[in-house]
Amino acid sequence: MTRRGLLLTGLACALRADDADQIWEVFTGMAAALSESKPEEFMQAFNSAMPGYDDLRRNVTALLLAYDAHSSIELVDETGDGAVRTLQLDWFLQLVEKQDTAARLTRRREPVRCQLVKNKKWRISSFEPLTLFAPPAP
Repeated sequence: MTRRGLLLTGLACALRADDADQIWEVFTGMAAALSESKPEEFMQAFNSAMPGYDDLRRNVTALLLAYDAHSSIELVDETGDGAVRTLQLDWFLQLVEKQDTAARLTRRREPVRCQLVKNKKWRISSFEPLTLFAPPAP
């Protein structure tokens, strides 16, 4: 391999690492917004044209009004390039009811599949299951 080829390979790895860091920042920002009860900040990670966006916004807002939320997110698999990435995540969500004197606890652990598209910033263009962020049934 030529020296130029080695340099390009190193650059490609660096770009991929930067993209991975930026994508991970999307999810750490989402987890922080959930724990701080800031639904509008949580929704900034999503493309507003995403199918189910309005339902997700309503569910997240209702969820965070009634519950304190804490997340743990683990990357299971990642594919794609510098423009589109598909991720499979293991998302653990712990919800503690705010108004319940017994502090009812709900735990959810879901495999999540999502796609992110980069247009200046990485945004989530699809997310399944959206029901992960629905308020628990009474």
